[in-house]
Amino acid sequence: MIAQEAQYREWMLQTLMGDAAAYRKLLEGLTRHLRSYYARRLDPAAAEDAVQETLIAIHTRRATYDSRLPFTAWVYGIARYKLIDEYRRHKRRATVPLDEAADLFGHDEAEETIARRDVAKLLDRLPPAKRQLVKDIKLEGVSVADAAKRTGMSESSVKVTVHRALKSLSEDLRAKDLHDREDRDADR
Repeated sequence: MIAQEAQYREWMLQTLMGDAAAYRKLLEGLTRHLRSYYARRLDPAAAEDAVQETLIAIHTRRATYDSRLPFTAWVYGIARYKLIDEYRRHKRRATVPLDEAADLFGHDEAEETIARRDVAKLLDRLPPAKRQLVKDIKLEGVSVADAAKRTGMSESSVKVTVHRALKSLSEDLRAKDLHDREDRDADR
């Protein structure tokens, strides 16, 4: 966890409660990190534009911050997508690996945190019984036989339930991805 994580998180929580002074401090601190992050990847004018776009995105999406998760991982996710948008805008081919979160905040667990949050959000779409089966079998490594004993279901029913749950999530993701692409295209 980076040294500033606790301070940034506190300022963000105060911001969400309407504290304008905390919001100014938060934006000033983030601006320094973002300038450094983008300066290594973009030309100076594009870097400053990316900083401003990221700050705007943080402002408009601040209500989506989940206070149970690290704040810096949330900011890094926004910054990474803004960098990718900038590369697309200038038709540059480049990849931005998720492990570069350390370049923004020096936080080595950003990729893992983002993945955990995304998986949790996905699993929340499932009914509780299906959610638990998917967690047990696919995330925790519980055997199908053990899951069947715990739930009182047959092994084949457990397999079918997990398969259908994953298929449902996959279809949801495809639909969301299509919707997101359409939104991005409409914004251009």
